[in-house]
Amino acid sequence: MDLAFTPEEQAFRAEVRAWVRAHLPPEIAYKVHNALRLTRDDMQGWAKILGKKGWLGYGWPKQFGGPGWNAVQKHLFEEECARAGAPRIVPFGPVMVAPVIMAFGTPEQQQRFLPGIASGEVWWSQGYSEPGAGSDLASLRTRAERKGDKYIVNGQKTWTTLGQYGDWMFCLVRTDPTAKPQAGISFLLIDMKSPGVSVRPIRLLDGECEVNDVFLDNVEVPVENRIGEENKGWTYAKHLLSHERTNIADVNRSKRELERLKRIAKAEGVWEDVRFRDQIALLEVEIVALEMLVLRVLSAEKSGKNALDIAGLLKIRGSEIQQRYTELMMLAAGPYSLPYIFEAMDAGWQGDFPGGVRGNAPLAPNYFNMRKTTIYGGTNEVQRNIIAQTLLG
Repeated sequence: MDLAFTPEEQAFRAEVRAWVRAHLPPEIAYKVHNALRLTRDDMQGWAKILGKKGWLGYGWPKQFGGPGWNAVQKHLFEEECARAGAPRIVPFGPVMVAPVIMAFGTPEQQQRFLPGIASGEVWWSQGYSEPGAGSDLASLRTRAERKGDKYIVNGQKTWTTLGQYGDWMFCLVRTDPTAKPQAGISFLLIDMKSPGVSVRPIRLLDGECEVNDVFLDNVEVPVENRIGEENKGWTYAKHLLSHERTNIADVNRSKRELERLKRIAKAEGVWEDVRFRDQIALLEVEIVALEMLVLRVLSAEKSGKNALDIAGLLKIRGSEIQQRYTELMMLAAGPYSLPYIFEAMDAGWQGDFPGGVRGNAPLAPNYFNMRKTTIYGGTNEVQRNIIAQTLLG
């Protein structure tokens, strides 16, 4: 694959870089570059800034209000945002459910839901995993019984990322309990302010409540909030998962964190260790290879090919790389990576190094948090099975 960008693409990169630098709040970029906690206002504030420019739905076609960029332009936009220290776009609205609404929703649903996603005003959550139905998503048990023009939904979703902030949730529910596991599932859009919806945050090892349990107790959902046909939700879920797994790869964040790893290694005095530097070089080669795969997936999407199998491979390599750079950061800092005190972090103390290099206090929670990446979005073991079956039959 030729990675030499054309003059037009280089001009596009320069335009994006200048705009991001001019509009990204410095205090947010500082938090991102130093792995500090981002608030809802930080994440949604940046989303709204992008929304005003028309770039939050940067992968959308023009007919739905997007910029209509090609695969290379989307990649360059992601790269420049990551390099500048922009927060990662919360994907559930613009990257995941929006393409499903575009592909399978009615014109009325598109007019109703897409503008709020494009502007960043409406926060979406994902209602897929359940207790006992994570990697084996087809075994989900949340029930939706149709009564007239409404569904009555009962069940529980778990590991709902940032669900405590959610305005709406796209949700897989079982509408035909007698059908085969992948059949009998429908795709509903649920207002999280509806009576019967309750959210319970789950505190993780890193001290954050990034994920949640969501309980659905006789929640009434209008039939008009169903995407596509009843009992065909598995088809729409697979369409969405291809976008999720591509997004999980997050190669541009890995490129940014690679530079942070180098800064930490130099500050801690291990940069001169040839063995350690070899590990950093190996990681850098893996990131470049991942970038090649990302470009391949984007090219396939541009040509209309189904990139789901390649997306699974992207998910595997991207998640393992994310775990590896957090491991190397921990190794570089040694025992100084272990302390983590919320009160000290909130007060702005990280144990600064000379020359303005930030200290190591966020390293342990980042390491813990990245343990999840090989599990969510379809465990890597399951993804390897899918790829093997595709190649070997």
